[in-house]
Amino acid sequence: MKRTTQNIFRGLLALAVTMAHSHSAIGQDTPLEQEPAVDSLAEALRQGNATLDFRARSETVDVEGTDSVDLFSLKTRLTLASEEYRGFSAMLEMDDVTHITEFEGGIADPEGTEVNQYILAYSTGATTLRYGRQRILLDNQRFVGGVGFRQNEQTYDGFSLSNTSLEDTTLFLAHIDNVNRIFGEDSPLGDHENDTYLFNARYEGISLGALSAYAYLIDNETAPLFSTDTYGVRFAGGTGNLDYQLEYATQTEAGDNPVPYTADYVLVDGAYELGPIKLAAGYELLGADGGDGQFITPLATLHKFQGWNDKFLGGGTGNIPGGIEDTYVSAGTTLAGVKLALNYHQLSSDDPETSGMKKLGSEYGFLLAGKVGVVGMSLKYSQYQADEFSVDTEKLWLTAQAQF
Repeated sequence: MKRTTQNIFRGLLALAVTMAHSHSAIGQDTPLEQEPAVDSLAEALRQGNATLDFRARSETVDVEGTDSVDLFSLKTRLTLASEEYRGFSAMLEMDDVTHITEFEGGIADPEGTEVNQYILAYSTGATTLRYGRQRILLDNQRFVGGVGFRQNEQTYDGFSLSNTSLEDTTLFLAHIDNVNRIFGEDSPLGDHENDTYLFNARYEGISLGALSAYAYLIDNETAPLFSTDTYGVRFAGGTGNLDYQLEYATQTEAGDNPVPYTADYVLVDGAYELGPIKLAAGYELLGADGGDGQFITPLATLHKFQGWNDKFLGGGTGNIPGGIEDTYVSAGTTLAGVKLALNYHQLSSDDPETSGMKKLGSEYGFLLAGKVGVVGMSLKYSQYQADEFSVDTEKLWLTAQAQF
């Protein structure tokens, strides 16, 4: 099966190269937003857009007391998108992750070839419907995201609808049948069957920012402990040189989750531009309900939060018993086209009596990112210093990416 999928990928890759050459020859490099009208389904497919994306990465993980782990991998992504015909359009995206060096375990970038997205979409007026395997990124991806940093992205099988008919308002609704997780389809952890509903309403008619209200009703049939009902509100915006985020959510068990609990989420975040430097600070709480349970985020882009070291993945839940308080600061700027960012996290337990810990640990990281021609380059480093949770860990990523 794996070899068959790889052969399909190679055939589509050859087709994409042909399409790309054809577009270059006739000067059709315009984005999809400027796509010309077509008169038939066949023409919609012929006039479609093809892109190739390559991302090479070296990742080194050094955990205290163990040998360091290194992996050099290459992700090749092929995306084929049709033009729109009478409101209908289609998209197919395939990923191949190849290990250039021998895989030693300990890094969540499995080798393999698989379909990342396949979508049949229909747009009419202010409404767009999508069916199939799709990328879903809601708000800042704290609750629903794609884990795009990893070589194998998280995508969702199901149906989604977005509507903008109300002034300054975007409504999003989705039903998810399956979550394609970052571990790959060959792993027993790779797919989680779901009967999940996602609802998000975003209103941007306020001068100071955007207000979101959401209900994420997760019924995970593969891992019942991931089943939760989460309701929350988020306000994010800025004025002058000041940006801010405020968010609150509450969560209870759902579906076949055998553990009854109620827990809260709180975010307070602010950033200020001081000349060319942007300074930020924030506080995030993933609370706990004593020993009964804790606020979890199993569909989140977890790598974005609580530090880059991924020490608090919690088996995919994004939390640990007793909950987590994260107090953080960061600074960033751009010099000669190179982005520089520094961050520091101090992590502690929300409920030391339950966790048996008070000060979990701290982490600092830095990022350098820029472009050399068409190639995006980045160096990213993270060091976790353990207090009462886990052990000291260093991680280093060197990444190069280009799209054609």
